[in-house]
Amino acid sequence: MSENIKAVKKYTIEQFQNTENIAGAALSHDGSSILYASDRTGVFNAFSIQLKDKLPTQLTESATNAVFPISYFPHDKRFLYESDEGGNELNHIYLRDENGKVTDLTPSEQAKAEFFGWAEDERSFFYESNKRDERFMDLYEMDIDSFTFQMIFKNEEGYNIAAVSPNKKYIALYKTDKPNNSDMYIYSKEYGIKHISEHVGDVDYLPVTFDQSSNHLYYLTDENHEFSHIKRMNLTTQSVETVAIEDWDIVMAKFSYNYKFLIYAINNNGKTEVKLMETATGNYVEIENLPEGQISSVSISKDEGTLAFTLNSSNAPSNLYCYNLTTKSLTRLTDTLNPEINPNDLVKAEVVHYSSFDDLSIPAIYYKPHLEHDEKIPALVFVHGGPGGQSTVDYNPLFQYLANHGYAILAVNNRGSSGYGKTFFKAADKKHGEVDLQDCIEGKNYLASLEHIDENRIGIIGGSYGGYMVLAAMAFQPEEFELGVDIFGVSNWERTLKRIPAWWEAMRDVLYKKIGDPYEENEYIKSISPLFHAENISKPLIVLQGANDPRVLQEESDEIVEAVKDNNVPVEYIIFDDEGHGFTKRDNRIKGYQAIKEFLDQYL
Repeated sequence: MSENIKAVKKYTIEQFQNTENIAGAALSHDGSSILYASDRTGVFNAFSIQLKDKLPTQLTESATNAVFPISYFPHDKRFLYESDEGGNELNHIYLRDENGKVTDLTPSEQAKAEFFGWAEDERSFFYESNKRDERFMDLYEMDIDSFTFQMIFKNEEGYNIAAVSPNKKYIALYKTDKPNNSDMYIYSKEYGIKHISEHVGDVDYLPVTFDQSSNHLYYLTDENHEFSHIKRMNLTTQSVETVAIEDWDIVMAKFSYNYKFLIYAINNNGKTEVKLMETATGNYVEIENLPEGQISSVSISKDEGTLAFTLNSSNAPSNLYCYNLTTKSLTRLTDTLNPEINPNDLVKAEVVHYSSFDDLSIPAIYYKPHLEHDEKIPALVFVHGGPGGQSTVDYNPLFQYLANHGYAILAVNNRGSSGYGKTFFKAADKKHGEVDLQDCIEGKNYLASLEHIDENRIGIIGGSYGGYMVLAAMAFQPEEFELGVDIFGVSNWERTLKRIPAWWEAMRDVLYKKIGDPYEENEYIKSISPLFHAENISKPLIVLQGANDPRVLQEESDEIVEAVKDNNVPVEYIIFDDEGHGFTKRDNRIKGYQAIKEFLDQYL
């Protein structure tokens, strides 16, 4: 092992969190600036940056609620942004004028609003809201001269709204009835709702966009294939042709402003790849000199000459870039890593695979610390959210912080994770807390097989569904892991499934078919709920929870903590009064992540 030994500087959690987080990249109408979100103030706010001088400007001044900008207006520097109250997920859409005045355009107190897109004529935008019926999102159109709105699709059957045609004649819809199966529809005022994806067996259909003529619908589907690919349908003849197919899931597709390019993203074994296709020829445009990493938030200028995007990698946080398609020049606009941190001290993740109990190959992302001594180190199995989420090689400040202090991390993509084909995705349905937990245990065994890992010092950590997996490991396999780190995890599926947020109504039956029906399969649901088996928990546990979380209610954490206390087992509990399902404020992340490390230092 001695050849791997490297001295690295140890950094505090404050130093890691003083790295700026940025999200989004929306180009202005004239291509001169990019609108994005940044937490450099400690709370996410809207910023802009000029492409010429790279100077950022703060545009909103929120000290409490996170602000996530959506888009500039089509012909000026006004912009829209979304924000909620303390993480309650009841987003509103706000207008920020060029003089700084802010107006709530969707002020219904108990309703959720989500921006959907600009109309082709640029005189209005579309948005979804559940103000009529809290269960379903209707589609509205808002005029940007008068800021009056009208409902253009009344959603009474739980459809998901996917796309509006450029001529506003059609609205593409889809409905998911069970895991791995969904149907596609077209709505028009003239004909109502028409089903356009008749099929046999389980097939997913996801409409994504229309072509410029409004004659063709582009959609993603895994029909006759293990992975999702792009097809298009002629809406007159319903004839279908394949547009793009890859060896992995295509997860996003959209056109540039004048439809010159079709841009799509591929989920390639935990890494995101982006391709730019010329619509007229089908030829691909290479983005040259691109650093290694994951591209997201891609925006194309109106003249279709400039790409703006964010890019990060496992050992480099997100930065803003622009790429000139004519000169083929790439420019980095930001430098978000805290200058106190030497990037060479960060850890580069490796994609690995290991065999589970039934020889199924499980993909995972491995973060190996820079070893400083010829000794064995502790490790953590990390489980992502979901069910159906995925760990990828994106930058993760918590992982880097823990790796910097000598903890190895294996982020497992247990069966049931997305990104590895439809068979893998459905392999844990109605078996949660069982086969997926076994995959995590085999991840622990994989770690134990590595010569630099101390097999007696391996814990488990995860958030949301991953937090549930932590509790499941503690309750159902109490001797496997030395401790658990539960970040807003489900402890009682009966309660969680009965009290899912109202706006998830369209997905309720899918969740019931994936996890279990709390009304019809109550005994089974209790059998996989750690709260009802908490007497088995014998290893130290730390729990982090947002008080405003609408998905995993605070009761889920309150009750498991009390149950573990009754076992006379070490348990720590941290509640953030101003957070929801995820921690958006820097001070809270500092407090939470520091507490996790101190807990690990004490017990692992």
